[in-house]
Amino acid sequence: MSDYNDPRFPGPDPYAPLGDVPSFPLTSTDLTNGDKLKEPQLGGNNVSPQLSWSDLPEGTKSLAVTCFDPDAPTASGYWHWAAFNIPVSVTELPTGAGDETLGGIDGVVSLKGDSGLRGYYGAQPPEGHGPHRYLFAVHAVDVEKLDIDPDSTPTVLGFNLYFHTLGRSVLWGWYEN
Repeated sequence: MSDYNDPRFPGPDPYAPLGDVPSFPLTSTDLTNGDKLKEPQLGGNNVSPQLSWSDLPEGTKSLAVTCFDPDAPTASGYWHWAAFNIPVSVTELPTGAGDETLGGIDGVVSLKGDSGLRGYYGAQPPEGHGPHRYLFAVHAVDVEKLDIDPDSTPTVLGFNLYFHTLGRSVLWGWYEN
């Protein structure tokens, strides 16, 4: 059971059906695992947290980064961020890198999330709906480039990641309006 499975939150573990893959060290200077998100990471501010990782699984050729809210009042959750084709040489995304170009990294594709924005969209659960989790995942991918149309949805990325993920690590925070 993942540490983000907590009875305070109504949604499922979105990674449970994807099978077990190894994890690797994932840290953030802006996000403490399991704590309430800070003001910059909220909707309206849309400042993606700093993320850094190391010790990727052997065979990793690129990375993807996603942020997903499994507690949204929908049957499919809510995608806040999805970027892929991040070169394996990248080991950190600085605070605020979650824009359309992921801070100017060549070859990266940022998809439109459920907000319609290309890049990170901060936490903004409906008022009175209760606390929501925001799962920031870094995916170790077995190919240098995923051939996904840049106008695809994060769900299409997730489907492709099912077949190409060698490892995944998740940091999470929560927020409630």
